[in-house]
Amino acid sequence: MENSRKTGLMQHQPVASGDIRPMPPRPLALVTGASSGIGAVFARRLAARGYDLLLVARDAERLASLAAELAAMGARATPVAVDLGTDAGLAVVEEAIHAAGRLDLLVNNAGFGTTGTLKDAPVVRQHEMLLLHVVAVNRLTHAALQLMATQRRGAIITVSSVASFANSSGNVNYCATKAYQRSFSEGLAIECAPFGIRVQALCPGFTRTEFHARMAFDQRERAPEWLWMDADAVVETSLRQLEANGPVVCVPGARYKVIVFLARYLPVWVKRVLTQRVYKRD
Repeated sequence: MENSRKTGLMQHQPVASGDIRPMPPRPLALVTGASSGIGAVFARRLAARGYDLLLVARDAERLASLAAELAAMGARATPVAVDLGTDAGLAVVEEAIHAAGRLDLLVNNAGFGTTGTLKDAPVVRQHEMLLLHVVAVNRLTHAALQLMATQRRGAIITVSSVASFANSSGNVNYCATKAYQRSFSEGLAIECAPFGIRVQALCPGFTRTEFHARMAFDQRERAPEWLWMDADAVVETSLRQLEANGPVVCVPGARYKVIVFLARYLPVWVKRVLTQRVYKRD
């Protein structure tokens, strides 16, 4: 299993003809925010790669539907319908990880965005964002590491954002919490290397999912079509980079690699003008 330890992903080994040894268990992945968008795509791609799934989200009906779809692909998919913005919901998922007794991949994907200045935004909604993007990521990662460190293998993908490289009026906490996720992953990767655990911060740009439709306005009216990516392409890029032992920070799409490079070196006033053009309300 040397290759598995290098990539952080468990892979099935072929069994010789006549070999009566039992097949090893399928690798297990936990995906949060799995009911739609990037999370659902991760679930489907991982099932196709031979994983069983723990599917976490608030929408029980959608999770059940996805679990049935993945079962038809040969995967054992267990829906866990909870709110990760609550202590009770986090405790349920932590217990599910403990009960599984093993975990090969954690995908911290659950998240949401808002619009509007911090002064005018509902403080409760901003607090929910901090709980989901920061507290939940920390607690679920901690729970996963208890198993992965013992196994001396595993992988953790946290879905951050290209916004983690920006500071935007109207999205103060979104950019800040996504920057936390990226920095968290970069530091964690150093800690986990001795245990054979791979860590990735996935930083997509505008992606065609329900994410933006749930926000207060449609960013498609401001962001040009060439900036948009398909969720399938984002997820496949992430998994391939992880399997290839690529860099910790994964930025899908050549155009976004250029944007991230510019975001690191452009003067602050230029970045302010560009971000305000995208996020500003009429």
